[in-house]
Amino acid sequence: MFENIVGNENIKKALINSINAGTISHSYLFVGKSGIGKKLFAKELAKKVMCLGKENCESCIKFDSNSNPDFSLIVPDGKSIKVDQIRSMQTKIVEKPITSSKKVYIIDDADLMSEESQNCLLKTLEEPPEYAMIILIASNENRMLQTIKSRCVIIRFEDLTDEQIANYLKIEDKEIIKLCGGSLEKAEKIQEKKDFYLQIKNLENALEKNSLIDVFNYSEILTNSKEDILECLEYLNIIFFEKCKTNINCAKAISIVEETKKKIIANNNFDMSIDYMLIHIWEELNGKSSRSKI
Repeated sequence: MFENIVGNENIKKALINSINAGTISHSYLFVGKSGIGKKLFAKELAKKVMCLGKENCESCIKFDSNSNPDFSLIVPDGKSIKVDQIRSMQTKIVEKPITSSKKVYIIDDADLMSEESQNCLLKTLEEPPEYAMIILIASNENRMLQTIKSRCVIIRFEDLTDEQIANYLKIEDKEIIKLCGGSLEKAEKIQEKKDFYLQIKNLENALEKNSLIDVFNYSEILTNSKEDILECLEYLNIIFFEKCKTNINCAKAISIVEETKKKIIANNNFDMSIDYMLIHIWEELNGKSSRSKI
């Protein structure tokens, strides 16, 4: 159980101990950054508590094929989880399990429930059927009503460590690992674009060592990445931060990038903001600057 999930070893042990001791709760709130494995944990827990404990367990086979009638995953309908979704769950949860020993409902992005939806759910959390389990998954605990939280066992997930991400993805680039921010989901997306991030690293190298004309030969990697520009600039700053130990001017470069982020968020001219950023970073790194801000 949980063998193929990276990180949060203490949570694995706690849940396994609860299952073995027969002290599993009827309601959980899994809290933590998006992409660190909360839903994987929830599904693995659901499969285990629904298992009939037999070889070739029918419940487990159907769970693995996404056809177990006693399991439901509720996700946002648009930008929120609507009260009608909770009412539909309440209608079905009172029906006894068909295949499994329990019925399990996972509500993903539960922090996107409206207050009305949460108050509606509260009725079920107060008096759940003995065979039912509800697992709420949230990234922002503050959006959950205190009355909901008080009726759940809250499990707070930790970010994955840089070492765990590096081992899982089999990468050594420490700047890319830092960009993942402890999220395996983000790490996998970044890994798919590693050549793209290599080009940003080449741009940073050109800013330090090449002529300004050469720098603009690399600049298309930013000007053609309008949709992902904030993530690109964040990666650029991670590179500069790592180099601050040996080049004090990199701290000034970080400030310039941060000012550029603000300009882009404020809808300033995109190409002009990028061009100004590159010019002034190049000036700072090559000792030719008369100003430190864009």
